[in-house]
Amino acid sequence: MLSNQKTLTIFGTKLSLSEQAYQRLEEAIVTLELAPGLVVSEQSLSEMTQIGRTPIREAIQRLARENLITVLPQRGILVAEMDVQQQLKLIETRREIERLICRSAARRATPVEREQFARLAGEFSAEAGQGDGALFMRSDREFNELCLKAARNEFAEGAMRLMHGLSRRFFYHNYQGSADLPLIARQHAQVARYISEGNADAAASASDTMLDYIEAFTRATLDS
Repeated sequence: MLSNQKTLTIFGTKLSLSEQAYQRLEEAIVTLELAPGLVVSEQSLSEMTQIGRTPIREAIQRLARENLITVLPQRGILVAEMDVQQQLKLIETRREIERLICRSAARRATPVEREQFARLAGEFSAEAGQGDGALFMRSDREFNELCLKAARNEFAEGAMRLMHGLSRRFFYHNYQGSADLPLIARQHAQVARYISEGNADAAASASDTMLDYIEAFTRATLDS
């Protein structure tokens, strides 16, 4: 379970209990602490996170919208299974929206946000040599949130939020066998760096390169 400071704050702002519950449960699903196919209860999730039932219930509703769980009336909460074909459809959609978000973030980011992108570029570069999947997932989540904030497009944000958790979980589950974690960390660093510099065309191109690799990785998983 998360112990990193990013679980309590985001961009320096203290998170609500509902947001903390969401972040903790989302990472538990992404990192397979809550395994695909597992059926859990609202009470067990509350006990696991040490957060009350109302924030947990709000987090469950959000996770259900993101297709990470399914609420089974009178039976519990089912952690969604993973599906490679579903991932390929997701990547097809994500590629177009991610390009738009990266281009928009490079154009619209504030000076403070550009500093945050530059910091994340440095973190991704450092993580490229560490091979720590959980640490990379945390930086990736912060990067995604910052991109959505800086892009300032609520329609693109709504679409992308439906895909981020599923994408991170699939990568975390398969990266040790099929993926080049140092490479994907460097690719993330490149996108973050271009956004920090305000280079919209380069950020969009780097996003495409990153999605090319993610698609190739996903297809390799299918082949294996």
